[in-house]
Amino acid sequence: MKSNHLDYLPLDKLQEKNILVTGASGLIGSAIVEFLLENTSAEVYAMFRNRDVGEFRFKKHLQNSKLHFILGDVNEPLATKHTFHYIIHAASNANPTTYSTDPVGTIWTNINGTRNLLEYGRRHSLERFLYISSGEVYGNGEQSVWSESDCGFIDNLDARSCYPSSKRTAETLCLCYADQYNVDVVIARPCHTYGPSFTDNDNRAYAQFVRKARDKQDIILKSSGEQFRSWIYIEDCVMGILTVLLNGKNNNAYNIADEASNVTIKHMAETIAQIAGTKVIFQIPDTLESKGYSKMQRAIFDTSKLQELGWAPKYSLKQGLYNTIYNI
Repeated sequence: MKSNHLDYLPLDKLQEKNILVTGASGLIGSAIVEFLLENTSAEVYAMFRNRDVGEFRFKKHLQNSKLHFILGDVNEPLATKHTFHYIIHAASNANPTTYSTDPVGTIWTNINGTRNLLEYGRRHSLERFLYISSGEVYGNGEQSVWSESDCGFIDNLDARSCYPSSKRTAETLCLCYADQYNVDVVIARPCHTYGPSFTDNDNRAYAQFVRKARDKQDIILKSSGEQFRSWIYIEDCVMGILTVLLNGKNNNAYNIADEASNVTIKHMAETIAQIAGTKVIFQIPDTLESKGYSKMQRAIFDTSKLQELGWAPKYSLKQGLYNTIYNI
């Protein structure tokens, strides 16, 4: 992911630094690793649980001496003695079905995994910790647009709240480490992010749509599709995350979204179908699958705070979806 619009980013801060990226086989984590390898001279430590998956994802970078693999689970203390100047924590359970099948594991990973990394960082000369949270932390409310200071309702008596509730708690944990131990912390809250490097077990709506489009099959929409969402293409998301890492203010959270890509799930499905030359059909989801769906009906995010740091999206919704469909 070589980028040509970097003038506003002080990438020199990362030269010769050690950067740990967790969740490095996922959509966002892998794209961050690739960006760092192609645009900086940093030593990049990609952390994931399966070496084969990592080697496949980064096959074109395997000969790069700046790329290092760390095999492990964030739920366990880091089994290394490296000093990481920056930790970008992108590891999280992002598979909605798992919110139904393993809500306890979802909570545990988001909270305990974050604690393990913060604890390691504060004891090993960490310069900045970036936590990749989620727009789901906003919950439901009356707002037409969510800004970073807003806080909506999350039903604590619904097991599906395992994801947004634990993301909220992890954010608070980060700020507690900042307050108690002077850890430099920033938080990124990406909206619904799409791109070609999603994993095989990713069953989020857009990933299902794209697989169908790739195979020239009709796209199956398992709801009315009226839920309104902010969307962003992966390259724009990564640029937003790096903007938060390098230009963000300590103890602050930043929304990452493309305000020109605020559309319903139905519109997203129809756009993908149009690009692929197929059509959208409706289907009722099974009980287990529907239990994993987000309860947010309107997830539109204000990005003025991020734009003040110099960031702006580059890809339109149609451009990003075209790149996604024809590069998976």
